[in-house]
Amino acid sequence: MTGATGVLLVDDERLIRAGLAAIIAAEPDLEVVGEAGDGAEVPGQVARLRPDVILMDVRMPRLDGIQATRRILETVPDPPKIIVVTTFENDEYVYDALKAGAHGFLLKRTRPEEILQAIRMVAHGDTLLFPAAIRALAARHGTGGGDGAGARWHERLTEREGDVLRLMARGHSNAEIAAELFVSPQTVKTHVGNVLAKLNARDRTQAVILAYETGYIVPS
Repeated sequence: MTGATGVLLVDDERLIRAGLAAIIAAEPDLEVVGEAGDGAEVPGQVARLRPDVILMDVRMPRLDGIQATRRILETVPDPPKIIVVTTFENDEYVYDALKAGAHGFLLKRTRPEEILQAIRMVAHGDTLLFPAAIRALAARHGTGGGDGAGARWHERLTEREGDVLRLMARGHSNAEIAAELFVSPQTVKTHVGNVLAKLNARDRTQAVILAYETGYIVPS
């Protein structure tokens, strides 16, 4: 299907894959290009099928979604976007997968229309950021600034970049940040790019996690 977003489904449960495939197949702009029952199969599938997005189960018996995500991002040129799929939003595996470079996560109980929206979002370069869930996960991992890391972040970011990062952590889009700060969306895009570069983060999710972990932002 020319022009459709190609999706690779990775889950050790055949019924889960079948359900996701049925949801995606009904959409004219989306296409399931392949399936895998374990993370160990994914690098080969990615090289052969070149999907745009992977829906990756986070817990699998041989190679879990964290290791598979890390392996893909380290070895595949121009890698696909990865959404990890989990049963529980406070799963420690989710946090590790996001740190490894996944672009977001979905719960297995997520409604079909939200799954489709998530695929389209990451395919177009956006990140799935769920502030409450990220904040809860980060609260168990962050230093709270006790090691002085927070001060180092203050030195690396400008005041406006700090404002942008805090709004990113609240889940705001570029347009919402622009409205909040009374600047143009293009200006926000520039600030976001600067934040990612200074934090050496792949995307907004990684930037927010790093900000929490170093104590630059303290989970409330």
